[in-house]
Amino acid sequence: MANTPSNMLPLGTKAPSFSMLDTVSNALLTFNDVKGEKGTVVMFICNHCPFVIHVNATIINIANNYLEKGIGFVAISSNDVINYPQDSPEKMAMHAKNEGYPFPYLYDETQTVAKAYDAACTPDFYVFNAENSLVYRGQLDDSRPRNNIPVTGTDLKHALDCMLKNTENTKVQKPSIGCNIKWKV
Repeated sequence: MANTPSNMLPLGTKAPSFSMLDTVSNALLTFNDVKGEKGTVVMFICNHCPFVIHVNATIINIANNYLEKGIGFVAISSNDVINYPQDSPEKMAMHAKNEGYPFPYLYDETQTVAKAYDAACTPDFYVFNAENSLVYRGQLDDSRPRNNIPVTGTDLKHALDCMLKNTENTKVQKPSIGCNIKWKV
């Protein structure tokens, strides 16, 4: 397992726009299509990464709870599917259905979206406020496979709660750690 950290896009960055295939609905979706009234979580994940598998259930629970509060969620996979066929759009669709993803699972075929977000690893989390400005980026929480720390989603939930209450998030924003995005060569 690689231990690649997030690049930590500067706070205040405007959400890069995109138009990508939702592997479940086969529709092209843009940032405006997935954004929530009160904010948006953009997650870079993939099907096979042990770090993502480790937190998957918690991501789904958080999305289910915060979608009701006006937060939009979207997952994006940017991996090279030639060398990593387990991350193909067809397998992404099956994975999303099997896991019960309550959010779109988009395929970044050209990897331009991952580059625009300066994404480095899976999972990598970005929280944008209602004005589409970045207010959080980094980890879900301190749990990693085999470190025996329970998966709680504390860091992401704290960032979302601060945004919903319109209070400053003064907690240190730690980079996520995970598998590197599988870049095309």
